[in-house]
Amino acid sequence: MLRTLDIVLIVVMTAAATVTYTIKHRAENKLEEVRKLDVAIKLEEDTIDLLRADWALLTQPNRLERLVGAFGADLQLAPTPSTQLAQPKELPMLKADLPVPEDEKAAKDGVAAIINKTDNMATGSVAR
Repeated sequence: MLRTLDIVLIVVMTAAATVTYTIKHRAENKLEEVRKLDVAIKLEEDTIDLLRADWALLTQPNRLERLVGAFGADLQLAPTPSTQLAQPKELPMLKADLPVPEDEKAAKDGVAAIINKTDNMATGSVAR
């Protein structure tokens, strides 16, 4: 005859086997997710490598020179003069660095007050 202890041990063993199987099944599912992510990462890395190679091909100087020769007249392309290059100090200030308007009207319409002011930046692109 089965004793009460035997029945309790069978129930505990069955519960332990169920928990073990559940943990194993979850681990296998996570491993499958990791494998799928590895495949996706590899695909993205290959795509990035392909795009870099394509970019290197498209930006070859001799190819660009041929394109300028072919379409230069249509696009009216011209070299950029060195006077049109801006220095960092000539760039507009950051939005965070803008001064706070003093009067109330300017405070209500702060953007218009700042836009209406003319700057005194010396750039080579516009004759003043």
